[in-house]
Amino acid sequence: MPQIPEKIHELTVGQLAARSGAAVSALHFYESKGLISSRRTPGNQRRYHRDTLRRVAFVRAAQRVGIPLATIREALAELPEERTPTREDWARLSETWRAELEARIQQLNRLRDHLTDCIGCGCLSLESCVLSNPDDAFGERLTGSRLLAEKGRG
Repeated sequence: MPQIPEKIHELTVGQLAARSGAAVSALHFYESKGLISSRRTPGNQRRYHRDTLRRVAFVRAAQRVGIPLATIREALAELPEERTPTREDWARLSETWRAELEARIQQLNRLRDHLTDCIGCGCLSLESCVLSNPDDAFGERLTGSRLLAEKGRG
């Protein structure tokens, strides 16, 4: 991995990609979504402050645990003066994301446990589907594709 001399305070997009492990296209995408920022040189080349390495690491770690980019952007926007996230920031934010992650884990466990049943029935009628209609919550109101259409309108 290429080392960046301490006296260099700005990185090219290639240097940032090499150090962070993120593809150049991912860095451009992160920038377009407001997760990181750069300045432009007189030759219109991007230059990133060294602290962007930590922001990229923060974004990638949050993505790996399933946090949506919009949520990550909101978290980064809460930091004063767009400062680099610290260990304390990560601890605080990860605690707030814990409930969301637990709900996703439960949903994935339910999917895993009932996937064979769903494929076996083949109908996805929602009348008794344990994936789309857990505990038959909609069984009394509607069944079949009408419920799917109703969900799509929201």
